[in-house]
Amino acid sequence: MASYKLKEVNDKQLEQQWLALPSRMYLNDPNYIRPLDQDVMKLFDPTLNKKLRKGEAIRWLLLDEKDKAVGRIAAFIDPHTAKNNEQPTGGCGFFDCPNDFEAAKILFDASRDWLKARGMEAMDGPVNFGDRDSFWGVLVDGFTEPVFNMPYNFPYYKDLFDQYGFQLYFNQFTFRRMIYDGGLSERVFEKAARIQKNPDYHFEMVSWKKMEKYAEDFMTIYNKAWGVIPGVKMITREHAMALLKQMKPILDPRLAHFGYYKNEPISFFIAMQDLNQIIYDFNGKLNLINKLKLMYRLKVSQKCTRIIGRIFGIVPEHQGKGIDGAMILHFREIAIQKNFKYKEIQLNWIGDFNPPMLKIAEGIGGKVYKTHVTYRYLFDRTKPFKRAERQESDRAKGLKDSEEPTNSK
Repeated sequence: MASYKLKEVNDKQLEQQWLALPSRMYLNDPNYIRPLDQDVMKLFDPTLNKKLRKGEAIRWLLLDEKDKAVGRIAAFIDPHTAKNNEQPTGGCGFFDCPNDFEAAKILFDASRDWLKARGMEAMDGPVNFGDRDSFWGVLVDGFTEPVFNMPYNFPYYKDLFDQYGFQLYFNQFTFRRMIYDGGLSERVFEKAARIQKNPDYHFEMVSWKKMEKYAEDFMTIYNKAWGVIPGVKMITREHAMALLKQMKPILDPRLAHFGYYKNEPISFFIAMQDLNQIIYDFNGKLNLINKLKLMYRLKVSQKCTRIIGRIFGIVPEHQGKGIDGAMILHFREIAIQKNFKYKEIQLNWIGDFNPPMLKIAEGIGGKVYKTHVTYRYLFDRTKPFKRAERQESDRAKGLKDSEEPTNSK
């Protein structure tokens, strides 16, 4: 039986080992693509991650008897998220481990004990001390090349979580469709066509010359569509502007669209190029040479043929009317142009607690391609376990089966 010990990551040398460990573990796995180190490191930098202003995070390496790093994990407390649960709940994430339950138990025990000492009564995992759309969940089905900042892991990880006593809190589905394959379901198409014929509605591709306008529109739609969901904070105009500025250097404007009713903003759909098709050989580093490669491959080469649906939202008063399908028809007019290089779209991170969004993904021709799982572990093993509650808008709750509800993911 192997002998293991934990070492807290508390200096730059250990941090580099912690970052590099997965690359060594997945060296012979052709699907693995190392995330950019800067995207991971910023989550543990108090100057870049606002959650660390009131929250806490810790990282450990698991060493074998030869002091070789063979596993890793991180634990986090976000006071805001912790309070939005029936019991105070922290998280563990960035879990990598050999196929040895004793090794996994040491990592899980360390996270549990650290969280318990800080008043937590449960832990979710594997999660990220940041936005849900990155580094979140255990891949349990669909072991193919991951898209940008989505978790990839060995199939046995599921067994390690299950054996420790974690329970399935919710599934996260990735839907996939080829851009040119098929179309909308008949019901979605009929409703979308009616919207397109109505002169009160119009849809447009983003123009960076009008960034301030789109920032304002993004904030309005986001806060109405997403701000009503428990645990999701509303955003300010400044935050919206910062997001668009961050996207501008790399986002193809043909992938960002807004919808309007009588010139009032009601919907948006923003996709991104899958950067994993660009950074596959960067080994986590975004140095000057790799930055030049990044821009060349994005702007000139045809290497990036996959896009990822990043964010989608429709204000409540226009949900269920066919706006989702109308936006897809609008997008299709651009996608059929000769110089449109993208062949595939994946819609990430659609939780099983969000039936309206699942219905949309199916209605536009998407098929479940991958499944990630978010687990929860209750420290009091006698307490009844509850899965994540379904999160539907008030309108969606009242829709008939014949209608097509819409909600943000």
